[in-house]
Amino acid sequence: MDAIRESGGDGDAPVAGIAAAIGEPARARMLYSLMDDRARTATELAALAGVTPSTASLHLARLRSARLVRVEAQGKHRYFRLNGPEVAAALEGLRVLAGGARPVRFVPSAPTRLRRARTCYDHLAGTVGVGLRDRLEALGWLAANSPAGDDLTAAGIRSLERLGLDVAAARRQRRRFAYPCLDWSERRSHIGGALGAALLDLALRKRWLVRDLDSRSLEVTSLGRREMRSRFGLRV
Repeated sequence: MDAIRESGGDGDAPVAGIAAAIGEPARARMLYSLMDDRARTATELAALAGVTPSTASLHLARLRSARLVRVEAQGKHRYFRLNGPEVAAALEGLRVLAGGARPVRFVPSAPTRLRRARTCYDHLAGTVGVGLRDRLEALGWLAANSPAGDDLTAAGIRSLERLGLDVAAARRQRRRFAYPCLDWSERRSHIGGALGAALLDLALRKRWLVRDLDSRSLEVTSLGRREMRSRFGLRV
């Protein structure tokens, strides 16, 4: 019996703490609403969990202390998302045991035209911007989510320079070269920094995108749809 006690001991306490954090119904609803890899505000999570904003803040503090969620700041806004794929895998396993409850689907509130493609300061945002970052990473052109931010691989430098993007000039700018910029309509990241600005400039020069005169929205041209599909595998 003593051997059994020694084999457990305090080593099980962290597991019990995580289980307790997940086990509260409101916190569980918050966590499963984040399973789609999109970030949400505390206000949105409060509504999804059916609790007041002040109660949601307490729940989110508990989830952060258990390292189940992390906070991303974008301007004056704070967004919450799962703290990595290990958390998602654990939640998925619990969902299977519980009979397959589905996460809450994210419903964007932005107007369709603005959501599809728009400028975010001087770089490309919206569905097209997020999709482009995903495709560059899938192609092995973008090394994403490194501690220093995003960066281009050797293959990415060669490929983008062949398209007419001056990578060296973008690196010489007195600003961050590339970083994941959280997209307010998609709640996933597009490419920010000098690289993001250079990609938008390239798309405008090649007439893949044209600016809307009255808003930040961008129109994807028929040429742009063809080129983005053939060069990046991005379907717009």
